[in-house]
Amino acid sequence: MPDFRTALPALRAAVLAAALANLSACASQPAHETLFLATTLTPAHSFTKGIEGPAVDADGNIYAVNFARQQTIGKVSPGGSGEVYLTLPGTSIANGIRFGSRGQMYLADYMEHTIYLVDPATRALTIHAREPRMTQPNDIAITADDVLYASDPNWKENTGRVWRIAQDGTVTLALDTMGTANGIEVSPDGKILYVNESVQRNIWMYDIAADGSLSGKRLLIKFDDFGMDGMRVDVDGNLYVTRYGKGTVVKLSPQGRILREISVPGAKPSNITFGGPDGRTAYVTEVVQGRLLQFRVDRPGLEWQRAQQHKSNAAATAAAPPAATDNVSAE
Repeated sequence: MPDFRTALPALRAAVLAAALANLSACASQPAHETLFLATTLTPAHSFTKGIEGPAVDADGNIYAVNFARQQTIGKVSPGGSGEVYLTLPGTSIANGIRFGSRGQMYLADYMEHTIYLVDPATRALTIHAREPRMTQPNDIAITADDVLYASDPNWKENTGRVWRIAQDGTVTLALDTMGTANGIEVSPDGKILYVNESVQRNIWMYDIAADGSLSGKRLLIKFDDFGMDGMRVDVDGNLYVTRYGKGTVVKLSPQGRILREISVPGAKPSNITFGGPDGRTAYVTEVVQGRLLQFRVDRPGLEWQRAQQHKSNAAATAAAPPAATDNVSAE
């Protein structure tokens, strides 16, 4: 039979260590945090009324289009200080922004029917894809293996399409004869593409096949009032949708049930992304005052989670010792 008197000191030490660890964990988190309350991040008119995007890099910086003037990409720190990150050439003006698996930035240029690729190390800008048949590449969604889907609204005709852009830049028409295709996003498992129609107020779901083709069109939700713009998913597959004209962001379950509706300053939120220290800060582009808004959410965004995974993988690769090679001398 064990002697509990001799085991007691060790047991007490273990309990104390566990208690200290728990206290430390609690101290690292706020005792109370207000969720879903929108505040301003950047001053009014820090961006033009063409503010769109946005996207967050692995270090937490927020990027949105048309900072200070048209044709620029703005870079904003988590604290709200901004600068011009780059200026696009010619008549190019970007709309959607996404980051890929190597930290590369993709820009949808709606003026020149182009998807640009930006090298994060040098800020060098190259053409990833150009398709004259597009009315405009507008918002873009990205899969885990860097395949893009670009919405292509024709606002004059209230119609739209969706294009698929492969890793090598090959462009394929994925969907035709839609309404005004605008916000677009891929589910966390990569099996579903969501596309909304701003004028018709529908959000559609499509199955993504292994070759990237789309099928199985079905309605996720139809709204009775106001339009929609950008969309992003969190790690659980809930879909955050900006309600352009209503001044809200709606959170939908993967089944299309409204879980919450968040009021934001300004009637025209145009798009949304996730970042912050834990992926639970939503950043919203707001058109009326040309600024970025923010609010805290309960679960991290999918794009933030992927960015952190890519960052960890890159660090691990860089730290790994070089592979051993056999030195065989030829005779």
